[in-house]
Amino acid sequence: MCAARRDAFSRPVFDQTIRIHSHHAQRLLDRGFLLVVRALYGIDVVLRILGDDEEMDQVEAIVGQLIGELAEALHAEHARLAQLREANGISATPRYTNPKQITVHISSPQLAQYTALIEELDRLMMAMDTLWLTGVLTNKQRADGAYQWRTRVLRAGREIIEIERRARAAAQRRGKGEELSGVEAPVLVKDVQDEHNKVDDGNGETDGKHPDEAET
Repeated sequence: MCAARRDAFSRPVFDQTIRIHSHHAQRLLDRGFLLVVRALYGIDVVLRILGDDEEMDQVEAIVGQLIGELAEALHAEHARLAQLREANGISATPRYTNPKQITVHISSPQLAQYTALIEELDRLMMAMDTLWLTGVLTNKQRADGAYQWRTRVLRAGREIIEIERRARAAAQRRGKGEELSGVEAPVLVKDVQDEHNKVDDGNGETDGKHPDEAET
């Protein structure tokens, strides 16, 4: 059997289609989401190759805590905005002109958690847009809030990518380089939008500033 088929075994996978509405959450899809998805898959594969149960538990705990803490922060902020919305008697939700839809092949619990994180960010941005459109938030408050939360999620993604790099380096130091190179690269994300909306692999970088955060 050739090396390229060493990982060709039957894996359990959920095909989860998500619909992202807001501009800022969509930017995460274009600027790093696929890189993080690949890193989470890589962590699963590398740890399996290493076969060290203690190390596997440690890495899974680190990734789980990273995603979990950010999810809690997003939930808390969403709850705060929901109270603000209720206090102002706002019940409407805006329609978005160009939502983006992709299918993620969920192959690990961490990947499911990270995908849910992007969806929660989108819901938070929708709540923020609602308050902005109804005059409760100013342009600056909306821009600063959107930039802050998008950057926090992007930073968490970078940490996950770095964790995968360290795990891969550890495997190579233990002489597992050949096994790593023989792992097939799976299809992890499928864009189900029109051609002009194709998902880019992205470069995992943020803008460093947010003058465009006031875009509508």
